[in-house]
Amino acid sequence: QVQLVESGGGLVQAGGSLRLSCAASGRTFSNYNMAWFRQAPGKEREFVTSISTLTTAYTDSVKGRFTISRDNAKNTVYLQMNSLKPEDTAVYYCAAARFFYGSNSERYNYWGQGTQVTVSS
Repeated sequence: QVQLVESGGGLVQAGGSLRLSCAASGRTFSNYNMAWFRQAPGKEREFVTSISTLTTAYTDSVKGRFTISRDNAKNTVYLQMNSLKPEDTAVYYCAAARFFYGSNSERYNYWGQGTQVTVSS
């Protein structure tokens, strides 16, 4: 089992920045591929970004604005979000997968409870 706890969400004006954190416990964090997804009201959950030990991936709408990183010593993955837009408003979820890397949410085994990000115009 892997437990994931997100933090760092909040209310920010358009153009501002936030950094989300996802603290993991329960298993060897470095063995897991990590990802961030988000879900806006009335919409399906969508892939935002992922990180393995070697590479990262981003959905087109956040490229150049968001950066995912991980600190294996702290069992934490981060999402630095810059130049935020109102359309980034959503609940952001951290996810972990032992044997999958990619954008398919169904392949991630563990999920956090989510943290709300609201961007005002």
